Amino acid sequence: MHISRKKPSYPITPALREYLRAHDRTVPLPITYAELRHFSGSFAVLDRAGRDTLWQTVVYEPQALRDLSAGLTQVYALLKTAGDLQFSEHLVADRVDFCEFGNSQPFRVRIVNQLNDNYDYYYVKRADASRLYGLELEHLLSPNSMNFLVGDGDTLVEEHIAGIPGDDFIRLRLGQPQLNKVRIAKEFVKFNERCFVRLLGDMRAYNYVIDVTPDFEDEQYRVRAIDFDQQSYEGRRIMYLPQFFKDNAAVVALCAALLSPETLRQYQAEERALMARRARAERHRLRALLDVMRSQELAPPEKVAQLKAELNRHHATRAFDTCDSMGDVVRQNLWLTLVRRG
Repeated sequence: MHISRKKPSYPITPALREYLRAHDRTVPLPITYAELRHFSGSFAVLDRAGRDTLWQTVVYEPQALRDLSAGLTQVYALLKTAGDLQFSEHLVADRVDFCEFGNSQPFRVRIVNQLNDNYDYYYVKRADASRLYGLELEHLLSPNSMNFLVGDGDTLVEEHIAGIPGDDFIRLRLGQPQLNKVRIAKEFVKFNERCFVRLLGDMRAYNYVIDVTPDFEDEQYRVRAIDFDQQSYEGRRIMYLPQFFKDNAAVVALCAALLSPETLRQYQAEERALMARRARAERHRLRALLDVMRSQELAPPEKVAQLKAELNRHHATRAFDTCDSMGDVVRQNLWLTLVRRG
């Protein structure tokens, strides 16, 4: 399947910024994305097996580094403690990594607690409207709370989402005999359903993580998206179904081997019911988000037209004919899957 690698960055409109402000997503940031781009050198970050991770640790001139260090710690405090700096005296930003791969070209900042050497990460990215809508829809409709902040300009700060990268999990863990494969299959079906209902695209294996939680008898799993750049941008329906991406084939085969059609439909119905419940609980905020989303161009007209036609065929309806934007398409898809059939 072909993904639009040259997806344009869509701006934050005044209406979207007002929505973000109303829901405490905006704050003046002491560091901007543009300032982090002023590095003087870099070197590759390798994983434990010596493979290139596509991240580069960046190097700054001494004066630039001094100017950045305090600001990066303040950003972490804004993200984690609402700006309370009394806990930041023993924190230091000891490493900044940069990744040219992907639309957002993120920086990854490592914050270290000097009292116990524990560390945490957060990300600084160029704010893109598609990604912001994706983050908000994830926050409102999935079981995952999303913590992020938007600065006055085009700087986006996101909390790190912990988990095992999907491609690593498939390559290294999926064949382990002690793995509860039925639970993995169940969670992938639910993840597949969530992506389609809210039209989140490009969920190749490296764009999600597996969150593993030990339980009293076994392990529980949750599949979590970590990349939201392709929120309702592509025109093909299958782009919003992780099951059709080649690098997810091993998990799809697991689902086919372990889940009967009746069980698969049960898990899909369960996830739709949960999403419908969340949508009702957040109906005022969700309506406000969709109203803003519907008024903004988020994809070329030909992609909107293609997706409308394919979703009409999928749902056996003509309801998408009246949609004028990707926001309209998302709203209609939510209605048909969560309200009419939920």
